[in-house]
Parts: sequence; C-alpha cells; structure tokens
Amino acid sequence: MKSCVKNVLLLLILLFPLMRVQAATEKITLEKLWLERHFVPQTITRGLSMQDGLHYTFIKDGFHIDMYRYETGEFVERVFSTEGFLENEEGDPLSIDTYSFSPDEGMLLVGVNQESIYRRSRRAEYHIWDIENQVLTPLSEGTTQRLPDFSPDGSRIAFVRQNNLYVKELDSGREYPVTTDGEYNKIINGTTDWVYEEEFYLTKGFEWSPDGRRIAFMRFDESHVKEFVMMKYGQLYPEEYRFKYPKAGEENSVVTLHLFDLESGETQRVDTGEETDQYIPRIQWTRDPEVFSFQRLNRHQNHLEILLADVAGGETEVLYEETNQWFINITDDLAFLEDGRHFVISSEMSGYNHLYIYDMMTDEMRAITEGDFDVQRFLGIDEEEGLAYYLARKDSPLTNDLYSITLDGEHVARLTSGEGTHSPSFSSGFHYFINRNSTASDPPVYSIHRADGTLVEVLEDNAELVGRVQDHGFVEPEFFSFTTSEGVSLNAKMIRPAGFDPQQQYPVLMYVYGGPGHQAVVDSWNTYNGVWFQKLAQKGYLIVTVDNRGTGGRGETFRKMTYLQLGKYETIDQIEAAKYLGVLDYVDASRIAIFGWSYGGYLSSLCLAKGADVFSAAIAVAPVTSWRFYDTIYTERYMRTPQENPDGYDDNSPINHVDRIRGDYLLVHGTADDNVHYQNTIEMADALINADVDFELMIYPDHDHGIFTGQARLHLYRLMTDFLDCALDH
Repeated sequence: MKSCVKNVLLLLILLFPLMRVQAATEKITLEKLWLERHFVPQTITRGLSMQDGLHYTFIKDGFHIDMYRYETGEFVERVFSTEGFLENEEGDPLSIDTYSFSPDEGMLLVGVNQESIYRRSRRAEYHIWDIENQVLTPLSEGTTQRLPDFSPDGSRIAFVRQNNLYVKELDSGREYPVTTDGEYNKIINGTTDWVYEEEFYLTKGFEWSPDGRRIAFMRFDESHVKEFVMMKYGQLYPEEYRFKYPKAGEENSVVTLHLFDLESGETQRVDTGEETDQYIPRIQWTRDPEVFSFQRLNRHQNHLEILLADVAGGETEVLYEETNQWFINITDDLAFLEDGRHFVISSEMSGYNHLYIYDMMTDEMRAITEGDFDVQRFLGIDEEEGLAYYLARKDSPLTNDLYSITLDGEHVARLTSGEGTHSPSFSSGFHYFINRNSTASDPPVYSIHRADGTLVEVLEDNAELVGRVQDHGFVEPEFFSFTTSEGVSLNAKMIRPAGFDPQQQYPVLMYVYGGPGHQAVVDSWNTYNGVWFQKLAQKGYLIVTVDNRGTGGRGETFRKMTYLQLGKYETIDQIEAAKYLGVLDYVDASRIAIFGWSYGGYLSSLCLAKGADVFSAAIAVAPVTSWRFYDTIYTERYMRTPQENPDGYDDNSPINHVDRIRGDYLLVHGTADDNVHYQNTIEMADALINADVDFELMIYPDHDHGIFTGQARLHLYRLMTDFLDCALDH
C-alpha cells in the first residue's frame, strides 16, 4: 500500500474550482447516510388488499393495522393495535412484524417478536385476533412458529414448528402434528432447506387444497448433506453454528412430496419419479381440489416439467415440459385458469422472456406477448376482463412499464406513465394498483391508480427528501453506451462532480455487480450506494457503472452467454470499460478503481488481477473467490458441477490469479456470512500471502452477508472512502 501522505496545498489547488461550485451546498456525510438515515425515502408499506378489492390495509407506526380506501386513499378504520394487548415488560406496544387475514376477513393473524433465520426465513410469536369479538389468543403456546396459513374455509391454521407441520382447529382450540419426524439438520417438513430458500426463493413448503380437505407438503431429507460450521463470537468460548449447506458438486437434500388428508388423518406420498437427484422448486394446487401440481427440474436445471398428481392415489403425469440449451430460471409465473383447461406461464423459448397460454386438452401453446424485449414480471390475470398484467422493459433495458394485454395477445395497453422504474401492486380483483415510481435522480413516489392507469391519489411524494437532495447538490447520473473491441455494446451510467471541468483529469471509481440476470444500469433510485457515490463525486471522483455481458434486460443470448465460464466475459467487459474511460481526456487513466459486493466482489477481485494494467485499486466485500465454495443450485445452474467443468471453476477463480495483482486491494468479509462463506476470504488471503502480495483486510465479527447492523455500515463505508482516497492519492 502506497503512503497516504498528501501534498495538501496541491490538492486544494486542484479542487478549488469544485469547492467554489459546492460552497452553497450542504456536505454529504456518512453519518447522515448511515446514522441519521437522512437520505432514506419515506415508503408506503403496501400491505394487503382486502377481498372486495376496494380497500387495503398496512402497518401504521409499527403497531397499528389500519384500513384505507383505494378510491381516495382515505383512512377507513383501525383493524387492530397491539396497544393494550401485546406489550413488552415496560408496557410499550410490540411492533407488528407480519399479519394476514382469514378468507372471510373475520380473523387476523399477527406476528410479533420476529427473528430472522436466514435471508428469507423468519419465526415469530403469532396471535389470532377475532375482529368481531375483539378477542386475542395465541396461535400456539411455548415456542415460536413459522409460515402460519388459514385454511380456505378459515376453520384451521397450518404452521411449521421445529421442522414439523402442525394444524390448529380454531373452534376447538385443538392442535395436532401432521408430521413428527422433523429434526434439525436432518428432516424438514413443511418448509425448505437453506439452498432452496436462497436460490429458489422458496420458504413455504406446504399448500392447502382449494376445498381445505388436504395439505400438500414438502419433506427434505438432508441427512447426507454436509454441514458447514460458522463460529459465533462475543463470549469466552465461541460457539459453533452448524447448518446443512450443499456446495457445488456435493449431495443435495432428497425432496419428497406428500398429501395429508384432514378427515382420515392419513398421509400419502406423491410419485415424483425414480430420480432423487433433482429439484422440486414449486408446488401448486390447480383449481380442481382433486388435482395437485408440482414442478420438477433436473440437476443441470435445463429440463423443466410440470406434473399433475391425482390426490386419490398419488399417481402423476407430465403436463408440460421445456428444455433449454443453457438453463431455465424458476419463477412464480404460473396461473391455472378457472376454466380448468388453460394455464399461463412465462418462458424464454423465443430468446426473450414472454407469456404463453397453454391448452391442457390439446397441448397447444400460444404466445400472449411477443417482441424483442423481456417480460420482467407477470402480475396475474383478471379473468372477468380477460386481461393479463405484466411489467416489461419494452422501450429500453434501463426502464420498465406496466402493461395489460388480452389473452389472445391482440390488445396491449401501457398503464404507467413517466420515466424510470415502476413497481406496482394490484388490489384483489385488479380494480386498483399502488405504484412505486422512481428515477436515478428522483426518489420514489407512491400513488394509487385505477386498473386502466388513471391516477387516483399520490400517497407519498418524498418532497422532503427531494429538498434534501437539492440542498446537498446531488448530480444527475448520465446514461450512455459504448462499444468494446469485440463489437459488444454495453450500457453504462456516470456521475460527474458538480462543476465538472473537461480540462481537468479525474480519478474514477467503477461499481460492479455483474452477476447473471442482474442489472445495475437502470433508471431507478439507489438509496445507499447511490448516496455514497454522490459523496464521492463531491470529493472529485467520477463514478461509473457498466452492465457487462451476462446481465439482464437484453434477451436470453446476452444474459446466458457466460454459461460454463462465470467471470470470463464479465471481467473482459469491465476491463474494456476501464480502457474506454482511460482514453477520455478528463479521466486520469492511472487512477481507476473498482468496487463490488458479493458477485461484484468476485468480479472486482478478478479485474484487479486480470486487468492489472488498467486498475490501480479494488475493493471486494463478501466476495466469492472460488465457485467451488458456493452452493449447488446457483453455481451449477451456470457452471454445472466441478466434476464436469473443472476448468470453468478454476480458470476464473481470483485465488488462482493473485500473483498478477499490482494495485491496492481491500478485502472485507463478515464472519457469520451464511451465504458467501468467510472461507472465501480466508482462502483468498492465504493465496495472497503465499504469493507475497500486499493487501488490506477488514473482518466484521458475527456479521452476515449484509454487514448492516450496529455501526458496521458506517465503519465499512468510512473505511472504503479512506481506502480510495489513499489508493488513488486523492
């Protein structure tokens, strides 16, 4: 690491024009960002739509559940409050973490004292609120519960506790187990293991039948999955935390499906086929309570089947199948229609992600949406009107809009207006939607709209934050594209210092994520990194983000071309971007740094090694340093197994290229990262030491992948700021 002693007088002379421009603006500080949350937008917790589609509820002030009217956005009534019912020892009301209504909306499930397990899994203390009688009762005594769900007739609640599935009868108060063999790190019933949760976004492993007579549930046997060990510090003798984590090429859980009959109390197994080294990424009842469906995916994740199971005997038949030369992404884009004959699904079979309608009687499949653009998200079907709703990046990969289309694909209507990125949430029955709209320069605006897009009411415009942004002299990001030496056009954005002088040369920080399907170059508000980038711009940095090959929004070929060799083309493109910037008159080519987190940390590490002639510094936070250390589902989706593709794993592992590093390198990790294990950084550090390469290392004890709690984020961003100032002699 070079010395950080600077010629202060020279620095002031160089920055004097910039300081004059910024004299009238307030200074962006890390304390404002991470302690005061000065730049965090106000949000509207969109909560739950009521069955009538005319009202919605959300958590107000942390401990009230209030109802509002879509038509006007006006308050209607308070449905529940923890005040006087659920309080801590000091008599303060407990915060409501989660809630749900019974089908007839006469009862409410309220979760408090919620604890995180992993990224998407939680356990909490649940209570049942009888709205008419104003009576509160615990769901179950003694221990916390997970995933409680009312039966369709509202007479029962199914939930998971300590790896077993339970049912509670609300009239009698009787509670009984559906399964009894659940055991930590061995058998899981009704929920999922770590890797399904993380990579298939699936935690709820059971579903009520439409008539409430049966429960379909998943059972995970993770007996043969190897354990990963994390140390928990903060006491005299650190504790070991062990959990099942299948690394690439290792054994997965064996997943089976079962149907529990509430009347007979009997459980039967569903035929999922002879192969057990496979995935069951989704389960779903059809509209017929006698027919249950599930998805089956081979381990290579390039052959997807939808199967139907006859609940009488558990026999199955394949309804639909799809293959892909690369891989198939699992989504929730599957809707069975009321006619019992059709379903709607998304597929990339055309080279872009689109919606299709499938006739289960004739096996005919017809496109609903078409074109050289990706459907980003399927929001559902209004069967009364015959309309499908979806988000798409139709006009540009940088923006999106909400559309409706008739199921015959003939009539398309754009329902959102304005620039940037939209995130709508529909009411029951598709009468209204609440939209979140932002741009790279404008904080989110929350508004209510009728189904045709007509504005009803602005709920939150974040005017106060807009004022703060102006007071602190935020600079509007500029979007651009450039063409690499290989003829590839890449999208990018840049933040220039206020008072930018093209006659002056500036240091550059490139930010990268770059992972499969991800997009960082989008016209959307970025609260945390975005504010830090503005701070760095105030200090005289150019901030540049480039979406390399493998990222999303540009069709299947662009997104999947990194198959079997993660890191190769992404690194080439980021190095090409740095070279492109380096020839610009206003860029100091000797002072280009790159920063990334997780997949981005993997790429920033590779770039510093493979692009040693263009990058002078890199920051890698929680990086993967070898895909051999990462989980089966994610890694093998893009790389197959290490046994099948050893060169793909090793040729682009940063660990194998540390001897090429010449610039300054900051390596950061949390010791309790259950996702990208601390092992990645330990092995990287060992390789750097053995190669006699200097680097800086920062460890955050007992912090997970986000390094977020307490003062950690403030500490980390101050560390990274100081590192850049030093490494780039700024």
